Amino acid sequence: MKFKLLGRSGLRVSEVALGTMTFGGAGGFGASKDESRKMFEAYAAAGGNFIDSANSYTGGESEELVGEFIAGARENFVVATKYSVSMNKTHPNGGGNHRKSLVQSLEQSLKRLNTDYIDVYWVHVWDFMTPVEEVMRALDDQVRAGKILYVGISDAPAWIVSQANTLAALQGWSPFIGLQTEYSLVQRDAERDLIPMAEAFDIGVTAWSPLGAGVLTGKYQHKEPENARKARINAYRSNERNVRVIHEAVHIASEIGKTPAQVALNWIRQKRGVFIPILGAKTVEQLQDNLASVEFDLTEQQLERLDEVSRIGLGFPHDFIGSDGVKGLINGEFRSRIDNHRR
Repeated sequence: MKFKLLGRSGLRVSEVALGTMTFGGAGGFGASKDESRKMFEAYAAAGGNFIDSANSYTGGESEELVGEFIAGARENFVVATKYSVSMNKTHPNGGGNHRKSLVQSLEQSLKRLNTDYIDVYWVHVWDFMTPVEEVMRALDDQVRAGKILYVGISDAPAWIVSQANTLAALQGWSPFIGLQTEYSLVQRDAERDLIPMAEAFDIGVTAWSPLGAGVLTGKYQHKEPENARKARINAYRSNERNVRVIHEAVHIASEIGKTPAQVALNWIRQKRGVFIPILGAKTVEQLQDNLASVEFDLTEQQLERLDEVSRIGLGFPHDFIGSDGVKGLINGEFRSRIDNHRR
């Protein structure tokens, strides 16, 4: 297991994170306590240190199990959790990005995790109600109180994150060092704005659903899914482009004697910059297969094959600005003679 610096910080995190959304049986879709412990121990044995949870995962049971599993070795792990999703849906302030939600959610998470501090505290999803300055000041207050070490943001528009980090820089508040977003070979929408923004601000990207709800494992090529994600899985595999993507991942896997899941994970892991896939599994066997992705690298040719088959159009204004005609308008006859190291 190798380690990466998480964005504009000195924090060392493992190159794949352990997602714990499935830790606990609440909701009927998670793993038992024993299976969750096996997954945690397999990840730790592989050298992983980056644990991703949220206050709402399996009704809070995920945090409780993580807290139990890390007991006695707390300093060895980078524990990340989130707030914003309501844990009290009968209360108007039970969720959201605002200060009251943050404070009450943080205190509850600290108790469930049985720890004095959280390494990375994520805004789980942007609520479009709370002013950006309230969120950043409230997060910074908790950093100064020692209850949070770093802050990150998940599921938010690029312009919100840009505004937040610019404001934080001007005010001397703690900036977001991590961005969590859906990202995979079958879901590359983040490349339009979120990922260029993250590169510009030196924000680390952690990718949820890196296997596209499981379609990139190849197991749904010829059989119908039978779970709560059925509609999402069918939406992915009904797309002609995605069918070609899945086929190419399966084809490369067969060429090199690896699994399609490992191929899909390495396409993310090997991208330039800080890209960390979040491994989510329901069994230790699934997790061990995913962990084996760090034992090899794809070749440049294989990465290019995956890039080509999964490439998306960036749309306006990116395609317009990047066209030869507009480049010629801006730079004249020098359009092909200027070496732009920022691209």
